[in-house]
Amino acid sequence: MTTSTGVPSARVPAEQRGPGLDRDAVRLLVSRGTEVSHHEFAELPGQLRAGDLLVVNTSPTLASAVDGRVGHARVVVHFSTRGDDGRWAVELRDPDGRGTTRARAGGPAGTEVRLPGGVRLVLEEPLSAHGARLWWGRVPDADVLGLLRRHGRPIRYSYTERDQPLSVYQTVFALPSADGSGSAEMPSAARPFTARLVTELVSRGVQFAPVALHTGVASAEAHEPPYPERYEVPGASARLINAAQAGDGRVVAVGTTAVRAVESAAGADGVVRARKGWTDLVVTPERGVRVVDGLLTGLHEPEASHLLMLEAIAGGAAVDRSYDAALSGLYLWHEFGDVHLILPEEDPHSGHCSRNYR
Repeated sequence: MTTSTGVPSARVPAEQRGPGLDRDAVRLLVSRGTEVSHHEFAELPGQLRAGDLLVVNTSPTLASAVDGRVGHARVVVHFSTRGDDGRWAVELRDPDGRGTTRARAGGPAGTEVRLPGGVRLVLEEPLSAHGARLWWGRVPDADVLGLLRRHGRPIRYSYTERDQPLSVYQTVFALPSADGSGSAEMPSAARPFTARLVTELVSRGVQFAPVALHTGVASAEAHEPPYPERYEVPGASARLINAAQAGDGRVVAVGTTAVRAVESAAGADGVVRARKGWTDLVVTPERGVRVVDGLLTGLHEPEASHLLMLEAIAGGAAVDRSYDAALSGLYLWHEFGDVHLILPEEDPHSGHCSRNYR
């Protein structure tokens, strides 16, 4: 299946495409500068080296889609982000008859959405003055996380074939958070990792630094820039990142969410410190990156704001070259699709990466 922009999309997870397959049965596009090579994801350990550090997002995926009604109309509510005041940023969508949904403008203020179990969601105000897609809403006298556990399902878009159990959307790095927080949509770059592959990487001297960034609902149609999200970079992970930066190891973020968390915790001096809270950072070529040397990520639509982050890490020419290779090679897009490893060019004199401090 191809998306509206003509790129081929993965309709089901890799392990459902044939007998004996696991999550790592996806392809891996590797780019170093403008040099591109093609691999299987199981070959990832051969692309890394002892001393490299993978920064991984431990945020679990929530069952964030819940059916409801506005008057007599059926709607699907995507619970995106829980605010500090107890409200939730939500997105309303219209069912389209295929088990998937299409965007629906929220509001006006005071609109009531009836949810399962007699729960009510009241829309209060748009999240942003620039659009009406996401609204702050309040669920009086109800436990939203309990509602999601009882009546929710993972968010799904029309390029996938069918609904999947929540376990399909959990990565091997996902950990329950103390307050039940999680991501509205899977931090999908880490999905191809298996316990077996992680063990092999550790045995080769590759280290892991866990961070958390709880993702909200992406703008699947308009490709809006990300809005503020909650994150945490623990002190132990900050020390691992700084040690890799000080030595010959490469700091490789697994997913754009990991980039956003780490770069939000980095000072102007390039030192990462333990931090948690909200980040509104948008990584662009103009801003650049201070810490991240490489990135493992999925393939993004041409309009996606994440491409600006890729350009900040690799440069525009390298991103263009790698995406041309992905298109000609019929790589699969989206959360169940193939992945792209961006690594820095090697210094021909030292054999190590040439790190640009910004």
